[in-house]
Amino acid sequence: MKNAIITGGKGVLGQAIATALTATGWQVLAPSHDELDILQATALKSYFKQNPPELLICCAGITRDAPLGRLSETAWDETLAINLKSALHCAQLAEPHMARKKAGHIIFISSFSALRPPIGQAAYATSKAALLGLTKQLAQELGPQNIRVNAILPGFMDSPITRHLGQQRRARILADHHLGRLNTPAEVGKFIHHLHHQMPHTSGQIFQLDSRIA
Repeated sequence: MKNAIITGGKGVLGQAIATALTATGWQVLAPSHDELDILQATALKSYFKQNPPELLICCAGITRDAPLGRLSETAWDETLAINLKSALHCAQLAEPHMARKKAGHIIFISSFSALRPPIGQAAYATSKAALLGLTKQLAQELGPQNIRVNAILPGFMDSPITRHLGQQRRARILADHHLGRLNTPAEVGKFIHHLHHQMPHTSGQIFQLDSRIA
């Protein structure tokens, strides 16, 4: 059975991706923070050794938004540790198994904020932009081993969280989308499934899935 690991897998997006994969026979491991602390190197190494993936999706992420003058060092460090450093560690741990199999796929979940960050998102935007550089570098380094590396910018998604936004805030967000609608977690899951199964020659690419223009 094909094995996939999704970090941050208990979130709305992680669950949608898991649903899209399990529907076609994947064994999906989408551990919660309680099941796997992605900042604990020993636990992470053991988890990947026991569950080597053919597909790794680094979906874990946090925001610690604050204006520059109020952005604490702790908030900066936490954001980069979870959004960027943990993704690198997961890729490092997945690579040996993928290299032995001469096949594998690593997908980093980035953000539109990496391209056009709003005010107050210095830490988040930096971490997500760094994932784009990591995607392109690893695609070159791991390509000879038939390991693909791609990045997804899911967009501002229609989800239970965003549905609770005020009408004015939601209207401003929609106005920035040239199709006048938001993406959904389910469509992101379907795209990732399509990217993995139907685009086997694609690596080092960044896919923005909504209708905003940076």
